[in-house]
Amino acid sequence: MYLYTVTGAVGEEGYLDLAKSGDLTGKNVYVNMTNKCPCSCVFCLRQTKQQQEGNTLWLKEGEPSVETMLELFAQYDLNVINELVFCGFGEPTERIDILLQVARYFKETYHKPIRINTNGLGNLVNCRDIAPDFKGLIDTVSISLNTPNADRYHELVRSRFGDQSFQAMLDFAKECTQYVPHVVMTTVDTTLSKEEESQCQAICDQLGVTYRIRPWED
Repeated sequence: MYLYTVTGAVGEEGYLDLAKSGDLTGKNVYVNMTNKCPCSCVFCLRQTKQQQEGNTLWLKEGEPSVETMLELFAQYDLNVINELVFCGFGEPTERIDILLQVARYFKETYHKPIRINTNGLGNLVNCRDIAPDFKGLIDTVSISLNTPNADRYHELVRSRFGDQSFQAMLDFAKECTQYVPHVVMTTVDTTLSKEEESQCQAICDQLGVTYRIRPWED
C-alpha cells in the first residue's frame, strides 16, 4: 500500500488501503514510499506483527515514483482530509528528495497540514542537514525518542550508524525547531518507568519540543 488510513480504537489500529477507506472527511492519509530503514528496532512491527496478505505495508511492488504518487492523489478528494503523514514500514527520509517533491505538490495543491513520522536519523542517512528543506512545507515532525538513555537506545534501535545515532537524533530534533512549527518526540506507553518518562520530558523541554507518550500497539 502506497496510501492508507488507520482504523480501529487507539492502540488497536489497523491499516486500510485508501481504495477501501470510503469517505475521507477528517481522516489522516498516510504515505508509504519505502521499505528502507537504517535501524532494526527490537520492537518494530516489521518484526513483531504478522501482516495479512493484501493488507501489508511491505512494498513488494517496489518504491513508487513521484509520478505514481501524484496519480494516486488524483484518484481521491484530498481536500477533505485532516493531514497527510509520511510514515509506513520504512524510514521516510530514506527517500528525502522524493518525499519533498511529493510534499510540495500536495501542499501547493491541497493546502493541508503535512507530518513526517521519523526515527530522526535523516541527517545521517542523507549525509547532510535536511531540516532546512522542511521550512514552509512540513507542519509537524514526529521523532521516536524511545528512551532517555543513550546506551538503552542503541540496544533497542540497533542503528547502522552506531553510537553516534542517539545524539544525532537529538540534534535533528533541535534543528527542526528552527524550520518546523510543531516538533514532537515520542515514547510508547508501558515501555518506560515514570522516572524515565520524566527524563524524556526533561530532554524535550531542553530541546524546546513537545513530548508525547504513544499508546502501546500489541
